[in-house]
Amino acid sequence: MIVKEIATSVRESFGKGPMGRMRAEGKTPGVVYSGGKEALALEFETKVLFQELLDLQGRNAVITLKIDNGTEKKVLVKEVQTDPLRDTLYHADFLEIDLEKSADFTVSITYTGTAKGVELGGILQIETSSIVLEGKPLDMPDSCTIDVSDLAIGEKVCIKDIAIPEGVALASDPEMVCVSVNTP
Repeated sequence: MIVKEIATSVRESFGKGPMGRMRAEGKTPGVVYSGGKEALALEFETKVLFQELLDLQGRNAVITLKIDNGTEKKVLVKEVQTDPLRDTLYHADFLEIDLEKSADFTVSITYTGTAKGVELGGILQIETSSIVLEGKPLDMPDSCTIDVSDLAIGEKVCIKDIAIPEGVALASDPEMVCVSVNTP
């Protein structure tokens, strides 16, 4: 899993007018939700937050928020809102996590190679582009890789055939087909 740090400060102002002024100053509002505890309102430097979130797009990442009051929070990105006309950040929501607790994470699958069956006229059929794994956040892989080079016509790879790191368990159906080579 990717680990990043982002500096932030506690937000004191609320409402439409103050948020508009904040955005005009190059800052983006955000909120950290902490599983039943009171949410923490924050403000971020828009350029920094945009760049960090752009690097993480569609991937699992643990972010350490370094708050100006001297505290830190380990979070996951929950939602990012953008202005549809200007394509700029509008708001970011984060979810605080416990690094020692197991949770379910959706991990992407990367396919490599050219299947033998495709070279002989077969059709490569990708059934899924991600799987669900259960484990501690820092034990999660960034992605899982399947090499399809040895697949002949009529062969398939199931989720149970994917190599996963130690300390991580499958939460998806192990019999689900990931990729197959079918006859034309």
